[in-house]
Amino acid sequence: MSMPRAILFDLDGTLADTAPDLAAAVNRLREERDLAPAPYAQLRPFASAGARGLIGAAFGITPEDQEYESLRVAFLANYAAAIAVRSSLFEAVPQLLEHLAERRIAWGIVTNKAARFTDVLVPLIGLGHAGCIVSGDTTAHPKPHPAPLLEAARRLSIPAAACWYVGDDLRDIAAGRAAGMRTVAAAWGYCGQTEPHAWQADAVLDTPLGLLAEIDRFSPLPR
Repeated sequence: MSMPRAILFDLDGTLADTAPDLAAAVNRLREERDLAPAPYAQLRPFASAGARGLIGAAFGITPEDQEYESLRVAFLANYAAAIAVRSSLFEAVPQLLEHLAERRIAWGIVTNKAARFTDVLVPLIGLGHAGCIVSGDTTAHPKPHPAPLLEAARRLSIPAAACWYVGDDLRDIAAGRAAGMRTVAAAWGYCGQTEPHAWQADAVLDTPLGLLAEIDRFSPLPR
């Protein structure tokens, strides 16, 4: 394995801490129904799972329940109306991206968030300079299907085997493996209710800057 030519990142829970705004959107649904807000600590682990995960955590229902679809539509409307109030990049992510640029390693975003949200959020939180952005509805299949990751590699004109994928959810690691990429579990992210060390990722990192040390394992560079 050689040094990567590109690093692809999940968005929510990997590059950006978007859970505060996602939790606020679902708690607004509870407040409209005269229910107390769900604790943030209860909602945060599900932020990477989007509407399905957050509605499930806040209301205890699944997409098969009759009320789910109306809640999903209302949740997405709430989120669109306040998409970047408290969302921000995780600490050290700007520094990480600067180091990748210095090393001439391309980077891009591959998220399951729909493009109508991604296209608004990304520039607002300082990620508009990404080499590519692939959203959940860019290809015919979202993650864990490999199609979005392969599309990102195509847009960067870099072979998939020369890319790494970093994400905070099991489906990210599954998608990366299926695309033939080295996979990195972002243990600093939301991670759902499963332990990242059980995902069979090629590496599990506790901080964004840990990625630089992981890269140096394959091609050490002078500091």
